[in-house]
Amino acid sequence: MAKKYDVLMILEGTYPYNGGGVSTWSHMLCNEVKNANFILYSINAQYESKSRYELSSSVKQIVQVPLWSPLEPQEMINYGKHFHTIVGEKEELDEKIIEEKFVPIFRKMITNIYSDTRKAEDFDVIIYTMWQFFQLHDYKKTMQSMVVWRTFCDLVVELSKNTKEEATLNDLTFGMRWIYRFLIPLTIDVPKVDISHLTISGFPVIPALVLKYKYNTPMIATEHGVFIRERLLAINSSEYSYFLKKLLIKFSESITELVYYKSDLILSVNKFNISWEKIYGANHDIIEVIYNGIDHNLFVPSPKPEATRDVPTVVAAARIFDLKDIITMIKSCGVVKEKIPNVQYLVYGDKNAVPEYTRECEKLIMEMGLQNNFKIAGFHNKPHELFCEGDISILTSISEGFPYTVLESMSCGIPVVATDVGGVTEALDENCGFICKPKAYREIGNCVIKLLENKELREKMGVNARRKVTENFTIEKFIREYEEAYEKVMHTAVAQDNSKNIYYQLAERKAMEAS
Repeated sequence: MAKKYDVLMILEGTYPYNGGGVSTWSHMLCNEVKNANFILYSINAQYESKSRYELSSSVKQIVQVPLWSPLEPQEMINYGKHFHTIVGEKEELDEKIIEEKFVPIFRKMITNIYSDTRKAEDFDVIIYTMWQFFQLHDYKKTMQSMVVWRTFCDLVVELSKNTKEEATLNDLTFGMRWIYRFLIPLTIDVPKVDISHLTISGFPVIPALVLKYKYNTPMIATEHGVFIRERLLAINSSEYSYFLKKLLIKFSESITELVYYKSDLILSVNKFNISWEKIYGANHDIIEVIYNGIDHNLFVPSPKPEATRDVPTVVAAARIFDLKDIITMIKSCGVVKEKIPNVQYLVYGDKNAVPEYTRECEKLIMEMGLQNNFKIAGFHNKPHELFCEGDISILTSISEGFPYTVLESMSCGIPVVATDVGGVTEALDENCGFICKPKAYREIGNCVIKLLENKELREKMGVNARRKVTENFTIEKFIREYEEAYEKVMHTAVAQDNSKNIYYQLAERKAMEAS
C-alpha cells in the first residue's frame, strides 16, 4: 500500500462548517485522495459547533481557531498548552521585557508593511522572530500592553503623515485590532505533519509558517479566487477611512508576498491567476495549474421537474454576497422580464452569509417588481439536481477562481451565461454558452433572452458543454493531479540544515540591532 502523507489543510471561513466552491473542492480532496490523511485547520469568525459535511475517515482531526469571538481561541479551546504554563508566561512577562525584546520586532514589522521597497525575505524574518518571542511570552499581555499601543500609534502616524487623511483614535483602534487578530495563530501550536496545504494566499498562512520554522514542512498554496485581488476589490469599495484602507492593503500585500515566497508549490485553479501571482513575486517555476473537476456520473442531464417544466427558468448556485454580484443578476432579470414576462430566476445558496447584502437584494427585487420572477431560494441539499430545474444557468460574479457552478451546469447539459472573471473562459466557451462583461446587466439579460427563446441553440450548447466536461474536467483527473502534487512536493523538499537555522538567528539579531 502506498504511503499516506499527513496534510494540514488550512482553511478560512469555508470547510467543513460552511458551503461554497472551496468547501466543495476540500470535500472532494478529503474523500478521494488516496495518498493523504488530513488535519483541518479551520479559521472562522466565531466558534462553530457542527460540521456541515459528513467527514471522510481520512480527516483525522480538526483544529478550529475562532479568530473574532469575544473570547480568544486559547480561552475557549485547549491547544495542548498546560494551564500552569499559560499562567507562568503571564506572570513572568513585564513591561521591560516587552519594551526591550518585543517592541523592536513590532516596530520593524509596521515599518516593513508601510515600506515601498519591502522584501518578502525581510518580512519572513520579522514573523519568525515574532513567533520565537511568543514561544516564551504571553500574546495577549504583550499585544495589549501600553508600550505596544503607544509604539503603534506613534509609528503609523509618522509613516502616514503625508497621506490624504489623518488617523483618528477610532482608526488607530481598528488598525491595532486587525493586527492583533490576524497574528493570533502565531501563538497556537500546530500538529507536526508532512505537508501544509494552504487554500488561500492570505493571513491563514501563519500555521504553515510555524510548521516551516519548526520542521521545514513543505508548503503548497492553492489559489482559487486571487486573495489579494479580492482583498483590493473589497477594501477599495468599503467605507473605511483612507488610513485604514492603506493599512489593510499594505498588510495584505505583505502577507501575499510572503505566501508566494515561502511556498514550495503554487497550484492555481486557472491560468488567469498566474499574472497576479507573478506581480506579487511568485516564482513562475513553482506554479502549476490544476483545474477543478467534478463527478460527471453524478451531474447528468435529466428532464425538468414538474414545478418548472412550463416556465422559462434560469438557475444559479451562489452564496448571497457582494463578490457574486447578485444585484447585477436581479437587474438582468428585469431586462428579461420585459421580453419574457413569466421568466423565473431561482438562486440557490446561503442567504445568511452577509445578511445586510441579502436585505439589499430583497429591497431591489421589491423596487423592480420582481417578487414573482426572482427567488432567493436558500440552500439546496441536492446540487446535482439543481441545474436541471432550469433551461439555462447564470453566474454574475465580479471575481472567481474556477467555479464549480459552471462545471456542474455544463455537466448537466445546461448552457451557461457567465461573466468573464477568473478562469470562467477556460471552462466555458462560445459553444457552451455566453460570456459577458461583469456588471453588464443588459448584455447579460439579452443573452438570457437569446437562449430562452431558442430551444435548438440551448440543446446544441448543452451537448457541447457536457462533452467538454467529460473530456477535460472529471474528478478522476483532478484527484490524480493532486496526488501527484503531494508526491512531488515530498520528493523535492530540501531538508532544513544548520545553515538555515543560522540564517534565521543572524537575521533575527540584525533585525533587533537595526531597531
